[in-house]
Amino acid sequence: MSEEPILVEIKDGVCWITLNRPDKLNSIDSETMRRLYEVLDEVEDDPKVRCVVIRGSGRAFSAGADVDELMKLTPEEAEEISKKGHETMMKIYSMPKPVIAAINGYALGGGCELASACDIRIASEKAKFGQPEIKLGIIPGWGGTQLLARLIGVGRAMELILTGRIIDAEEAYRMGLVNKVVPHERLEEEVSELAKALASGAPIAMAEAKRLVNLGGSLEVGLDEEAKAFGRLFATEDSKEGFKAFKEKRTPSFKGV
Repeated sequence: MSEEPILVEIKDGVCWITLNRPDKLNSIDSETMRRLYEVLDEVEDDPKVRCVVIRGSGRAFSAGADVDELMKLTPEEAEEISKKGHETMMKIYSMPKPVIAAINGYALGGGCELASACDIRIASEKAKFGQPEIKLGIIPGWGGTQLLARLIGVGRAMELILTGRIIDAEEAYRMGLVNKVVPHERLEEEVSELAKALASGAPIAMAEAKRLVNLGGSLEVGLDEEAKAFGRLFATEDSKEGFKAFKEKRTPSFKGV
């Protein structure tokens, strides 16, 4: 029996999702994508989970889609694979819980798209990024043409997608593709500290903040939605606890209500 392509561990309010195909640099085939979506769907409704971390086993985050599988696709099947990828990326993008990408090595093609769908990206100094699909005569199909431009701007996204160039962690940081670069041996510790901090935050407020930042559309619509959400949050028990803890000079204990 083959190993599970996705490993899941929940600890201290944090769900650690590990891509587990190290012999294939955690490339994502249909089964891996299906399982990843299932796990994310379960986690979204799990009250024990306040934060999610996605990482890769071995020396890669993910080298992208499984090329052996891609080579066999008809045009119709390729479109369907793209749509399945979009469903998974949007599950991450719209999840009402913060999602961190812990990028230990290669994040190429679909791996870069997976990282781009997350809210915060922490990279090892050994990480490499890129959208090399153009060298296969295709384009990013799991949201890369949209997500990357939103992260780093149209000009930089266009350059990476049209050239297929691979960049290192420091260049990714300068571009705004990652939030922080850390020594390789400290990656798990740094991510764990951030995840625990997010897991202790106010869940309803963080869900609203994430929704609003990702809202898109006009400034006027965004500001109107922000004002409505700002008002709704004053009706929560968490806001009462937050203000009370501030006055009492203690750490708040948020319950998500």
